[in-house]
Amino acid sequence: MKFILIALVAAASIGSTATLADTPVTPAEQEKIKAALEALGCTADEIEKEDEGSTFAYEVDNAKCKNGKYDIKLDKNFNVIIMLRD
Repeated sequence: MKFILIALVAAASIGSTATLADTPVTPAEQEKIKAALEALGCTADEIEKEDEGSTFAYEVDNAKCKNGKYDIKLDKNFNVIIMLRD
């Protein structure tokens, strides 16, 4: 009985985290993010706004930079806080 209860709780928590999706950025946010990326010599097609509680506000997947592709994370003021080679 305990096993079933634990399995149900685990399934419910997995289901609830799966429903938390990243939200699209506004046009104004997108312009500021693109300006921050251009300062680094990068461009991007995939920009997402992170949900509340994240350590960063915006995520750029597969940014194309002069020396390769990167995943870039920005804070709420559009400052780069993480830049990882993809």
